[in-house]
Amino acid sequence: MDIKSQLERKICEYDFALDELYLFLDSHPDNEKAMSLVKRFRLARKTAIEEYEKKYGKYFVTTNETPDTSPWQWTLGPWPWEIADEKGE
Repeated sequence: MDIKSQLERKICEYDFALDELYLFLDSHPDNEKAMSLVKRFRLARKTAIEEYEKKYGKYFVTTNETPDTSPWQWTLGPWPWEIADEKGE
């Protein structure tokens, strides 16, 4: 595997780890260890992308950035079933 492919794979691995951590934090919003890992992997991903871009040009595949703090906005509600209840449905 060439260096370019290795960097692309490393970035994908960070993306996967971050997606899994975000899912975990949905149900464990106060978990400090998970938040610490998010910050660590986001920095490592950023560093890997910077290294890629120095050598090969713009890296176009990105993920949605999420805030560094918890609770996540989507966990604050109202949830879809709560909206239906408010409408009397």
